[in-house]
Amino acid sequence: MPVFELEKRQSPSKLMALYSPALAIGMTLVTTGILFFILGIAPLEALFLFFVSPLLESWTLQQVAVKASPLILIGVGLSVCYRSNNWNIGAEGQFTVGAIVGSILPILLPEWQNAAVLPLMFIMGAIGGGLFGLVPAWLKNRFGANEILTSLMLTYVALLFLDWIVRGPWRDPDGFNFPVSREFSEAALLPQMIEYGSLHAGVLVSLVVVGCFFVLFRYSLKGFEIKVLGTAPRAGSFAGFSKKKMVYFSFAVSGSLAGLAGIIEIAGPIEQLIPSISPGYGFTAIIVAFLGRLNPVGILFAGILLAVTYIGGEAAQTNLEVSDKTAKAIQGILLFYVLACDTLIRYRLRFVKRKV
Repeated sequence: MPVFELEKRQSPSKLMALYSPALAIGMTLVTTGILFFILGIAPLEALFLFFVSPLLESWTLQQVAVKASPLILIGVGLSVCYRSNNWNIGAEGQFTVGAIVGSILPILLPEWQNAAVLPLMFIMGAIGGGLFGLVPAWLKNRFGANEILTSLMLTYVALLFLDWIVRGPWRDPDGFNFPVSREFSEAALLPQMIEYGSLHAGVLVSLVVVGCFFVLFRYSLKGFEIKVLGTAPRAGSFAGFSKKKMVYFSFAVSGSLAGLAGIIEIAGPIEQLIPSISPGYGFTAIIVAFLGRLNPVGILFAGILLAVTYIGGEAAQTNLEVSDKTAKAIQGILLFYVLACDTLIRYRLRFVKRKV
């Protein structure tokens, strides 16, 4: 019986590893064009709306930057986990918990309005996301539980808790019975970088985080520890690095950045808690992390690309009357090609015959 097997390559191509993201993007464009053609939509027009039109006007460029900011923050946090061989799939839940915890001050203490409110919201959001990220880390270290499953399932706990809290204890008494919290005061909102525009200071935060983690990964002992424990854990143990401590560290950092992204999203575009605060940033950031090769600078550009698909998807939904899920489908195709390219860089397909 003829079958295909994956055989590990002795020396994976470094050149292909460098160019595989571009190859994955190119294959995604071709596949997406074919799908639009099958649907009876002009492929070039559809691809233009998705990937080019968001970059042509000032207000759409601002929207791209705003959408890219949480993707970059979460993606950088996930890169810490993935580099150290810890698999955090629950960034969406950590994003949500960070938004909830960071919203305590403007919702429960709305009369407290001064310059300390916003920094405290940032700190509380990061702490909330970090503590929630430590739950699957503790379960892994204490019981050997699979962190992929635990972090993913905890996401739905966080999403259901958000839905309950805005429909119950935190529902705005003056909100005409809609499931929303009270609107944040001016002191609890991110300052706008452009007058009458949507670009806010959270974009600068994401850029600062990219710079800090670039230095961490390349020039610090902790960055070296992350790399060694991710690629050669036995060698790391000989060097005195603790695998269990790295599990806690990576999940705490990843959760904190996701929580920070959550409060930035609430204090920026949304300005209050609502039952759904994310279009799936926590899951899309997984694509961002791998497309960016787990490098903060690469993640910056990957975050911008994925943000373009969000804005382009809205344009295509209006102009081409396609489903609002089209952008997610394109993101899924991109993830498939990214993982396929990475797999074929490390393994080769081998045709073998097996006797039944």
